[in-house]
Amino acid sequence: MKISLGCDEAAYELKETIKKRLQETGHEVIDNGVGEGEVELYPDVAVRTCEKVTDGTCDRGILVCGTGIGMAMTANKVPGIRAAVCHDPFSTERSILSNNGNVMCMGARVIAPQLALYLLDIWMGLTFKDGPSTEKVERIMHYENQFCGK
Repeated sequence: MKISLGCDEAAYELKETIKKRLQETGHEVIDNGVGEGEVELYPDVAVRTCEKVTDGTCDRGILVCGTGIGMAMTANKVPGIRAAVCHDPFSTERSILSNNGNVMCMGARVIAPQLALYLLDIWMGLTFKDGPSTEKVERIMHYENQFCGK
């Protein structure tokens, strides 16, 4: 898979840890920043990262900041993105299986790197399949089209 990856300065080290795991497991990574010692507003990083998912350059996106919350809020403003904060195995699993999520958000100040990698492995191993949740995801996209005009 090709992954669009971004972070703010609070999560640079976790981003690098995630990037290494993705590359070690055969995935291609587009790193959207920030770089070491750089400071950038997380909404700018989130949008840049998500645009690579919605334009088809990447299959999925991963965003990390202090809590994961601001990145998720921003990501979900980008039409076509279904982002979720993933800090536990069940929510991580359901973000794909129930919600067809395409962007994973995590907080470097909330979870340890070992847990982040465990959740990453879960998330990367799952695929949404048509079933009971399909209609719900379609309804989300309907409202997105209605309110965002895309």
